[in-house]
Amino acid sequence: MQRDHSQRDGAERGKAARDKGLRAGAGGLREPSDRESDRRSVPRDDSQLIDEALAGQTASFGELVTKYQDRLYNSVLHVIGSADEAYDVVQDAFVQAFTKLETFSRQAAFYTWLYRIAFNQAISRRRRQRPVISVEQTKEMTGEEPLGKDDAPGDRLQRQERAATVQSALAALAEEYRTVIVLREIDGCDYETIGEILDLPVGTVRSRLHRARMQLREHLKTVLLE
Repeated sequence: MQRDHSQRDGAERGKAARDKGLRAGAGGLREPSDRESDRRSVPRDDSQLIDEALAGQTASFGELVTKYQDRLYNSVLHVIGSADEAYDVVQDAFVQAFTKLETFSRQAAFYTWLYRIAFNQAISRRRRQRPVISVEQTKEMTGEEPLGKDDAPGDRLQRQERAATVQSALAALAEEYRTVIVLREIDGCDYETIGEILDLPVGTVRSRLHRARMQLREHLKTVLLE
């Protein structure tokens, strides 16, 4: 009987997540309301927001979405190689986190738990379909700035070509190497956090990161020597 109630509560939270806008907006899943902006003027830690969300205050979970969505999107984008796929992964990760929030043990940081959900989904999607990274996708992934008025006509094309080479090299890495280097070099995670996200010993994280860097250098040798 208790299990039926738990399943029903999870389903209701999933519907609430969608109704509250966790699936709205591209590249920024959610815009904060004026009320939430006022509340964030006083720092509120994740634990407090989680307690409030579990008590039925869905706006508190919305603050967690606003806090982590851009960082999560950027990392997933570099792993999966497609803006649309990354957007879907991030949406689904937040919805799954919301519906399963009561199972979060708090032994790790909320953001680590959230990233683990998102990265598992990203890897599953990547295995089903390996994307071809275009120059336009690379521009999205690198957040390249428009040309300034003093830039030479060929500068933008040269930057795009170099960025495309880097992204292609990243996409060519095996999943186990690509994920660790994205988490370390792009997201800035420390070794312990990467280990928690990927459920790996720190020694394995270090070893994979070393091999990933070596492989990237090999792929990028011609670019780096220019």
